[in-house]
Amino acid sequence: MRPRGSVPCALVGAVVLALLTTGCSSDNGTPDVPTRDPAVAAVAPATTAAPAGEVARLANPIGALLAESGTGQLVALDASSPAATVLFVLDPATFQRRDPAGAPDPAVKTLPLPAPATALVQGKPGEVLLPARDRILRVDLATGVSTEIPVDGDARSVRYRPDGTFVVGTSDGKVRTVTATGEVVRTVSGLVSADVLATTPDHIAVLDRRQTSLTEIDPSRDRLGLALRAGDGATDMIADHFGRVIVADTAGGELLVYTTGPLVLRQRFPVGSSPYALAYDRRSETVWVTCTQSNEVVGFDLSTGIPKEVGRFPTVRQPDSVTIDERTGDLFVGSATGDGLQRIPADERKRGQ
Repeated sequence: MRPRGSVPCALVGAVVLALLTTGCSSDNGTPDVPTRDPAVAAVAPATTAAPAGEVARLANPIGALLAESGTGQLVALDASSPAATVLFVLDPATFQRRDPAGAPDPAVKTLPLPAPATALVQGKPGEVLLPARDRILRVDLATGVSTEIPVDGDARSVRYRPDGTFVVGTSDGKVRTVTATGEVVRTVSGLVSADVLATTPDHIAVLDRRQTSLTEIDPSRDRLGLALRAGDGATDMIADHFGRVIVADTAGGELLVYTTGPLVLRQRFPVGSSPYALAYDRRSETVWVTCTQSNEVVGFDLSTGIPKEVGRFPTVRQPDSVTIDERTGDLFVGSATGDGLQRIPADERKRGQ
């Protein structure tokens, strides 16, 4: 289904990255193409406004955040050190004030991980997936038990597919489709790194942070498809239920919106303030992006062909992660400096629009 109001960008044809689709390589097997150091979130200043909503006491820095669709539990990846080996799990229903003057103090369950993880994504209902070196970690939230899928390489990204297979991206630019036991079904190479994956009904989208590029892959083919430049330094990417692929260009300060099959840049919009983490609220058809230079989260309606700002709220310091509880529409923001876990209720966001 094509999204409402999407319009092609006139310059799309000029930015196809032919080098990616030709598979040109250097002597060590990596593509011989221009690269850059991956963009990162800007260091946030001290907050100047009280965060919207309420903030829970969670002293550990949050590196990734997910509202798990099957259980409704909030899952946070500890970022206390580069080796993220702890998950925090809490029920949003307990996210409430214990007394009028105090801050929320929800019950938190701690789950140790058998290996340092680099990201946190949705698996099958009731399960979260975490890419790690030589493996994908699968954590069952009901039992807290972790199992592993062996992977050849340093896994940086993963997506669960409806057929029960997993798409895995590695630091050396390979995208593999594997079974639950680690059997490789298909391998596509030719990127420098496969840092973030998103799936649309007919394609896999791959964000390569070192090339700041977006590439589409047809799951039935063993090769890369069309590729486009993704701003000046893209960091995060999600897909919505319309099949749009939304990218945060952190270095360029823009929000980029693509469709696949074929890959086309449909919308781009200046955001500023180092846009970083992304979440999509399908109830209100709004994409939310955190801005670390201003400690804000900003909402955009994409339905008109030009992103329209529909909400802006102050956040906790260093808002490097954001997620939406699909059951309630509540927005959660995680601080990467240990300043807490923030909830902005859906009704409060409506009043602020």
